[in-house]
Amino acid sequence: MQIPVHIQFRGLAPSDALEARAREHAHRLETFAPDIMSCRVAIELAQKHQHQGRPYSVHIDLTLPGHELVANRVQDEDVYVALRDAFDNMKRQIEDVVRQRRGDEKQHAVPLHGEVVRLDGEGGFGFIRTPDGNEYYFSRDNVAGTPFEHVQTGSAVQFLPEAGSQGLQARRVSLGKHGMG
Repeated sequence: MQIPVHIQFRGLAPSDALEARAREHAHRLETFAPDIMSCRVAIELAQKHQHQGRPYSVHIDLTLPGHELVANRVQDEDVYVALRDAFDNMKRQIEDVVRQRRGDEKQHAVPLHGEVVRLDGEGGFGFIRTPDGNEYYFSRDNVAGTPFEHVQTGSAVQFLPEAGSQGLQARRVSLGKHGMG
């Protein structure tokens, strides 16, 4: 970390053990993002309410190049649980940033349109041809929302493409006029 971890106690006396645990959690975050610029942790004992105990809350502000991350509103009656949960929340945010940087963000498959060109009712499979001429295999298990028996040669379908070990495959095949072309 470029700046040492800053830990602040509000409404409770500073605790060496708690401070050590917070620093340990903060340094563990560096395994996910070694370029953390700063990390500020506030541990607070909320004011006593009439009907409940005294929850601890933990607030973390963390800076990465180009990103300000915040984990707040993490509360628990056990200060160590609140601390752990806040750092777990921060770890997930850092992982999202790291994935985004690498371009690993989850890409959703774009549905394709096509026409059923061959069917094997007994075998429970068929083939879909797309306007670009590619053919995709599908089985009865890949048909969504309609019984396989209702699929016919010539049916317009929409599906999600997948490259399988045996070639192009279609999954989540649905019947209907979905704007082919």
